[in-house]
This record gives sequence, C-alpha cells and structure tokens, in this order.
Amino acid sequence: MFVVLLSSLAAFGLMMISVDPEFQYTVDEIMTEPDDFAGSNVFVRGIVSSDSMDIYSKNFLLNGENHQILIDFSNTAIPDGFDEGRTIAVRGVLQIDGTQNFWKIIAYEIQTGCPSKYEA
Repeated sequence: MFVVLLSSLAAFGLMMISVDPEFQYTVDEIMTEPDDFAGSNVFVRGIVSSDSMDIYSKNFLLNGENHQILIDFSNTAIPDGFDEGRTIAVRGVLQIDGTQNFWKIIAYEIQTGCPSKYEA
C-alpha cells in the first residue's frame, strides 16, 4: 500500500512540474507593460477589430478597451466561429516588430467560444 501511495505521489508531482500554469490576460493588461511579456508565450483575449482581417498578410487587430495588438496567424488556422467583432483568445509569442516598431503576437492557437453558449 505504501509503495502504491508513494508511486501515485511521485507521478502527481511530475505531472505538476511539467504543466505550465496558464493565465489569460486582456489586451490592455499586456499592452500596458509589453516589455514585461516580450518574447514570452502569452494567452490573451480581446475583440477582433472590424475590417482588420488581412488574409494576404495573415494578420488582424485584437482590441482591448484602450489598446490593440496585431495578431499574426501565419502559423495557425482560423477556427470555425471566428468573425470580426467577436471575442476570441489567442496563444502565441509577443514580439516587437523592429522595422515598424509595433508589438505583435505570433499566434500558434486561436480559440473562439461556442456561440450558443452566449445566446439567450
């Protein structure tokens, strides 16, 4: 019994070490102090800006209340339910574009919510 308990605790400990805690930020939280997140994986939510989707350059703007950030989706697919004006969540790496001097997220995952979940 002791060996089984010890094995279970060891497996749980290894699992907890290998799982990164994930916190979802808003666009405004990230863009208030973007240097704090530079080069890091971020999980951010915001509203897709109207008329910002550019299929050719594979980017769009994600809005917060006071800030916005460019999302580069060249490394991921756009999911079903994605639309301008909708709230989405993006996982990616925050980088500064040195040539243009603006912040962007190189996305590796984009999530939309289920529309029926929000309908009354």
